[in-house]
Amino acid sequence: MTLKPFIRDEQPGDIEAIAQITELAFRTLAISRHTEPFIIRDLRRSGALSISLVAELDGRVVGHIAFSPATISDGSQNWYMLGPISVVPDLQRKGIGSALIHAGLDRIRGLKAKGCALVGDPAYYRRFGFRSDPRCTMDGVPQKVVQILPFGKRVPNGNLIHHEAFNARA
Repeated sequence: MTLKPFIRDEQPGDIEAIAQITELAFRTLAISRHTEPFIIRDLRRSGALSISLVAELDGRVVGHIAFSPATISDGSQNWYMLGPISVVPDLQRKGIGSALIHAGLDRIRGLKAKGCALVGDPAYYRRFGFRSDPRCTMDGVPQKVVQILPFGKRVPNGNLIHHEAFNARA
C-alpha cells in the first residue's frame, strides 16, 4: 500500500522528531556509523542544511530528508548532496521515502542546481535517475554507491566532497 504523506519544510518544533526518526531508521543498518542524527544537527548548526523536508501522516512527522551543498574537485558549482533520508521503520516501503526524494529534487531544481549526488544503494536510487559514473568519485567510498543525478548534459569529473558535518560524532 502506497501512502500519500504531506511534505513540508522542517519547522523548529520538528527537530526532536527528526532526530528520533533518523536514529530509528538507521539503528539496524549494518553499513551505518549511526551518526546520521548528528550529521543533520551539524548541517543545521553550520547553516549548510539547504533543504530539510518532513513527511507528515495524520499530523505526525514520519520521515525526513536533508540536502546540503556538495563540492566537486573539478570546480562544478551548484551541486547538492541528498542525505540522510529516513522514514520510521514501520512505515518504510510505503512510498514515503519516494515522496520525500521527489519533493526534494524538485526543490533543488528550483534553486538552479546542476545536479544531486548521494552515497546509497544503486538498486533503490536508480528509480530516481541516479547512476554511478566513474568520472565522479568519493575518497574512501566504493564507486558503485557514489550516485549522481545531473540535471543537464554536463557530468562532473572529479572527487565529490560532502560538507564537514558528514564527519559528525555524538
